[in-house]
This record gives sequence, structure tokens and C-alpha cells, in this order.
Amino acid sequence: MATEWEGKSRGTVLGYRIFIFFIKKLGLDFSYFFLHFVVLYFCFFSLSSSRAIFYYFHKRRHYGKLKSLLSIYRSYYSFGQTLIDKAAISSGLRNRFSYTFDGIENIKNLLDKNKGGILVSAHVGNFEVAQFFLEEVNAVSKISIITWDREHEEIKAYLETVTSKSSISFIRIQEDLSHIFEIHSALSNGELVCFTGDRHIEGAKFLEHSLMGETAKFPLGPFLLASRLNFPVLFVYVMKESKKKYHLYARTTKVKRGDAQGLLKAYVDNLEWILDKYPFQWFNYFNFWGKKENLKP
Repeated sequence: MATEWEGKSRGTVLGYRIFIFFIKKLGLDFSYFFLHFVVLYFCFFSLSSSRAIFYYFHKRRHYGKLKSLLSIYRSYYSFGQTLIDKAAISSGLRNRFSYTFDGIENIKNLLDKNKGGILVSAHVGNFEVAQFFLEEVNAVSKISIITWDREHEEIKAYLETVTSKSSISFIRIQEDLSHIFEIHSALSNGELVCFTGDRHIEGAKFLEHSLMGETAKFPLGPFLLASRLNFPVLFVYVMKESKKKYHLYARTTKVKRGDAQGLLKAYVDNLEWILDKYPFQWFNYFNFWGKKENLKP
């Protein structure tokens, strides 16, 4: 992983094919077992990612060095589990998992009004499995996820060959800003549009705010659009509670028209709260705080 995020996420179509093969032929528990060997590989051969996540545990969460080193393994394993779970749930094994809701009424209220809404999430937990749980309680008719990464579209297309068609669609960020019209169209149709607010592309416009005691860059787009468009905003996360249990959180926030920095502050406060509850589900494996010296133990 580069020291800066380059607009791509870990997880490829090949990876999903492999895990779905193991899940279908050998079961979910074997896939979790096999994951241990994959994690060991990343611990030793993905050094830039390991240094970045070590910094998160040691400098930002203030773990001791030994605990931080052990936490690298736990972080990779947690991330691998979310990939396996997404593959399993998407391929028809949703009934193997249980789930709880915290704030589901906030999402229902948006849909009942049929006026659209903005969900702001982060690269924590496993938001992309939310649809499979929300559909059961008739909470979601359609969600559009804003993404930089074409691999998401390829993964979605593959998963639809092994299960029913997903209700989630993707709006890919374009250099000509045409995605803004797609976003506005989705919102105007009463849909929910989901941004992730925690990854900044180098060279793009950004806002700065302290996260866990150190200043970091955040993408301007989600907070500028959310503060200018006249739609309600929720902070939403789907966190892995235990081996086969997920917990969805949906929190309302007040948005002052045009106050992107104020919305960012509310987002960061909420993100710190969720990370205090689930410290091993922070999945930004790059130099998030942006200083090369931060990669040193």
C-alpha cells in the first residue's frame, strides 16, 4: 500500500471468487481458518500497510509497542473477515448471521418521507452488507454508493452472478464532475446516497480536522455537497459485533447550510466514538495522517 491512498481498496474479483469457492465447498468456518494464513502473509510482506496500522495503534490509540504489533494481526484478520462475510452474505448465506439495529428508525424516517437523504460512512466495519439486513425490515428500496474505485463495480457484477441482483448501485466519481448530476438525480428520486468521508485523494481539494489528536486531511466533496444540498444527513456504520453478528448504527446530525467544516467536525466526533467501541475495525491501511515520519515505530 502506498503512503497515500491512491483511490483503490483491497479486495478484488479474484479474491471473492476464491473465498466463495472455499465457503461453498468447505464452509464458512474453514474460510475463517484459512484466513489466518492469508493474514500472516500480509503481516510480513505488506510492510507499508503494517507500518501505517502500527502507527494508528501505537501513536493514535496509545497502545504499547508489543500490543500494537499484535494488533496489526488482529486488524488484518478483522478486515479479512469482513471480506469473507460480504462474499458469504452476497452468495445467499445471510441467514448464517444475526444483526441488531441502533437508529434504524432514522433511516426509515428518510424513506417514509421519500425526499432522499445523505448517508456518510467510513472505511470501518462492513457497510456494504447493510442492504441485506435492511431489506428484511423494508428499510431500503435503493442505496447509491459514491466510489472512486472501478473494482467495486466489477466485484458487484461478479457477486450478481452467484446471487440475486443487489439493490445497491454505484456512482463513480468522474473528473468532469458529471457524478454530481447523478447524485442530485438520485436524491431527487427519494433515494439514499452514501459517501465515505475518511479518504482524501492527493491533489484533490480537502478539509483538515484533528482525528484522535492529530490533524488529518478529509475529502472536501462529501461535506461540501452535504452541507449545500437541502437533504437530511445521517452518519451510518455497520460494525462486526462478534463472529457472525453485525450491528448497524445510524445517527442524525444537524447541518448548517454551507458549513462544511462544521459538518466535518460532527463527523469526526462520531467517527472517534465508533472507533473507541471497535478499534480493530479501522481499515485505512495507508499513511492516513500524511507525514512520512508517522510511519516510523
